Amino acid sequence: MLPKPKKRLGQNFLVDKRIQSKIVNACRINSSEAVIEIGPGQAALTGLIADRANKVFAIEIDDTLYKKLSVAFADEPKVKIIHADFLDIDLNQFFSNNQKVRVIGNIPYYITTPIIERLIEHSTHISSIWLTVQKEYARRICAKPGSKEYGSLTCFIRYYALPKVEFDIKSGSFFPKPKVDSSLISLSIHDKPPVEVKDKEKFFRLIRCSFAQKRKTLRNNLKTVMPAKTIEGFIAKKSLSPNVRAEELSLQDFADLSNF
Repeated sequence: MLPKPKKRLGQNFLVDKRIQSKIVNACRINSSEAVIEIGPGQAALTGLIADRANKVFAIEIDDTLYKKLSVAFADEPKVKIIHADFLDIDLNQFFSNNQKVRVIGNIPYYITTPIIERLIEHSTHISSIWLTVQKEYARRICAKPGSKEYGSLTCFIRYYALPKVEFDIKSGSFFPKPKVDSSLISLSIHDKPPVEVKDKEKFFRLIRCSFAQKRKTLRNNLKTVMPAKTIEGFIAKKSLSPNVRAEELSLQDFADLSNF
């Protein structure tokens, strides 16, 4: 009998075998690679990943599932089941100096952003990230300038990685069935950021402030952190509308604003 999903852990197990195979095939795992799997759960993906990877580090927070996984993969030398909270564990133990790892996970919706932020903190050791997330969240990450989904999260992700929606997943592919559909997203980590900034901390602070209230103009959002003359000078230099809003600016525009 399978363990009952725990709502407090945001567990929605992927039970559609066709989607399981489709996800692992999409990840294009190299046989020499190590893979970190976040939340193996009932091992829907773990065995399929192990068939393709050199090593799998499967990190599971649930006590009951950890015990079952440990028994199930006891004789599989390529799979190491680790009992830990992904947000707390020291990820450096999985990195070698010579090779980057791939990260795959069917993750709880409610901690999607903290998980991505944690991975990006270690992005120099990661080649790519493959996660199932809420469909709406996937659209925000991959949004283009000028769209209503475009925001500070989009810019943050794009500085470090190239995001892509690989395909959508119907809610019925999970148990228990969530209220919304999901998407598999990939984040291909950049070898170097696509824009140059003099002060990265200032760059991200300006982006957050620019999107603080999306209905306000760029000038109104930034007036508390930047002199009005500076904002007006930037707008004039870029030949932008005086009423330009943050969602109309590209990542390069924000880099230019930060450097300006």
